[in-house]
Amino acid sequence: MSKRKYGLALSLVLAAGTLLGACGTDKDKKDSTSSKGGNESNFSVAMVTDVGGVDDKSFNQSAWEGIQKFGKDNGLTEGDGYTYLQSTGEADYTTHLNALARRDFSLVFGVGFMMEDAIGTIASQQTDKEFAIIDGEVNEPNVASILFKEQEGAFLAGVAAALMTKSDKIGFVGGMDIPVINRFEAGFVEGVAAVNPNIKVDVKYTGFFDKAELGKAEAARMYSSGVDIIFHAAGGTGNGVFSEAKERKQADKNANVWVIGVDSDQYDEGQVGDDNITLTSMLKRVDVAVQDISALAKEGKFPGGETKVYGLHDDGVKLADSRGALPEDVLKQIDEYAKKIADGEIVVSESLK
Repeated sequence: MSKRKYGLALSLVLAAGTLLGACGTDKDKKDSTSSKGGNESNFSVAMVTDVGGVDDKSFNQSAWEGIQKFGKDNGLTEGDGYTYLQSTGEADYTTHLNALARRDFSLVFGVGFMMEDAIGTIASQQTDKEFAIIDGEVNEPNVASILFKEQEGAFLAGVAAALMTKSDKIGFVGGMDIPVINRFEAGFVEGVAAVNPNIKVDVKYTGFFDKAELGKAEAARMYSSGVDIIFHAAGGTGNGVFSEAKERKQADKNANVWVIGVDSDQYDEGQVGDDNITLTSMLKRVDVAVQDISALAKEGKFPGGETKVYGLHDDGVKLADSRGALPEDVLKQIDEYAKKIADGEIVVSESLK
């Protein structure tokens, strides 16, 4: 073959290679976005719990219930259509988020403020996947940040406690001293003060969300000091508050001890024979937020790079049915305060610090 013919043949081969390469690039681009929402039938969703675990009867459990409902409503199969990974420590966050992204789940939720750094890291690496963080904010275009106005719901819990206390001593048991729990504290204390500024609120942070024994110890101290109602915002640690209250009710049927639950309706946690020590629960509708964001992602409207905040005005927070523990006159006053908050007449602080 002459040099001229050889050069022409080589040029044709290179040209063909370039065209094939371009076609391959287009296909790769399509493949890289195939896991994202829109109306595609292979949409899937998953979540990573924080250390509280999926059965914490609180925050993580509410998120998982939302994912389960979304999955069932959309005909997804548990396992490959929707699932969760449970964290036993902070070291699991990055590993679990990465594992779910690599398993091609379209949308992955990280539950809790403590997962901010992990989601930021994985989202910047897995740019073709969509992530959402609950109770935190991550500045990445493929991350939706979900926050709640916990202070508004906690304010109503404070109103309920102030109207129901007989000792004028009320307690608040928090988990970690972080912004989201500070919002619970601020709203609760302000709600109590709105009814009666002379009521004392004993505030204690345990530093953990998964240490029921610490919640129990703080509840024992508070009840022994005369506190008759404790509001907890401590995840699994709050289970210890219930344990202490129930033990006291079992020992003395006339004991005036109450617990206000958090995140989910914790009425069942307060059952003591024929009695119940759950006054009410401050519902944080994580389940609703999870379903909302999942639906938007599936429709191709994922709010990446945005922060969505859920409050009283959209039922993002509210008090649970008290099953008669709160009398009608108290419920009426709570409703009046709720309307003032929703209308902007009352603005609740996010922190007392």
